[in-house]
Amino acid sequence: MNGTINWWLSKKVRQARQMCSHARKLINEQRDLLSPAAKDAMDASVAKLDKLTCGKLDPKGVEQGMNDLESTATRWLRPYPFASYRENVEVFLVAICVAMGIRTFFIQPFKIPTGSMQPTLFGVTSVENHANDPNFKVPIAPLRWFEFMTAGASYFAEVARNDGAFSLIDERPSRLLLFNFRQRYRVGPDVYSLWFPPDEFFRRHAGIPEGMQFKKGQDIFKLRAVSGDHLFVDRMTYNFRPPKRGEIVVFQTVGIRYPGMTEDQYYIKRLVGLPGETLQIGADRHLVVDGKRLDQSTPHFERIYDESKWKQDGNQEGYVGHVYGMEMFRTPNSTFKVPERQYAVMGDNTLNSQDSRYWGGFQMENVIGQSFMVYWPFNTRWGWWGHR
Repeated sequence: MNGTINWWLSKKVRQARQMCSHARKLINEQRDLLSPAAKDAMDASVAKLDKLTCGKLDPKGVEQGMNDLESTATRWLRPYPFASYRENVEVFLVAICVAMGIRTFFIQPFKIPTGSMQPTLFGVTSVENHANDPNFKVPIAPLRWFEFMTAGASYFAEVARNDGAFSLIDERPSRLLLFNFRQRYRVGPDVYSLWFPPDEFFRRHAGIPEGMQFKKGQDIFKLRAVSGDHLFVDRMTYNFRPPKRGEIVVFQTVGIRYPGMTEDQYYIKRLVGLPGETLQIGADRHLVVDGKRLDQSTPHFERIYDESKWKQDGNQEGYVGHVYGMEMFRTPNSTFKVPERQYAVMGDNTLNSQDSRYWGGFQMENVIGQSFMVYWPFNTRWGWWGHR
């Protein structure tokens, strides 16, 4: 009891306890290198200081014990070369382990890659192509940085240095942590680097095919692109309960067989079908589950089935209900039974979503978590979208 009280009352005691802990760590690390006399001397010095911190509070005695332990350690312990660097590396590695533990068991960062969940979650929301527009000027660096940090807007501009044909050197950008880092390409004899590009920049956004010819001084591209949402995935909740219909889930594509899909991808969609259920998309674009029609009163489907928010004019930014006409739901009479131990999912933007309408279900074990919170960009979409 005295030891606990002393710890709270005296800063010197707290320092002494920390010194004892550090000394024990060094003794354990060097135990196979120390002579018996060195080990005995160190153990005795640590025990003496520890006893001083637990008895009647005597700050001068504690300070003397700390000095004695320091002298003993200086005499017997072997000094580490580059001790400060070793300490910094150790702290860094511990931080990495903690971060990996949090990512594996609690929350994981995730980037929305496409527009399949719009307008609930956004991929790259817009790309303005200003190639060969002499009136468009790329903002100065401070303004570009501000737009990027607040709205996720990035500017990409490059002018051909010589005549020549366009060709990709890197099919995909190299990665740095969560972000695309660099993608190299060639125009004529010159090699260019594009820094932090969106996914499929040249094909989807810039519209530059292989072999396209450019003249010296011509804009290769001049774009303003708004980044997709970056969110946290809750990896803990589903350890205690199964996913519920309507929740936005992140899952691996392992076992899904469909042209253009690989097994190393992560998708994010809304869960619509549970194991053993029979699904049907009616002519009114509402989902029917085991004969029961979902509507605006169904939890998590309030906005999807709010027809005041539907856009029928081809604008893919609004809700349109659930569209049929794909492999599993070719007509309003088509049905699909979700296999046992599988889930079915659909994107909120079903005009532009590759989901269970194309390839059916996927294994329950593929789910890694649910959408939790959009943390970037910092704009009006920021919030707890995973629960809507």
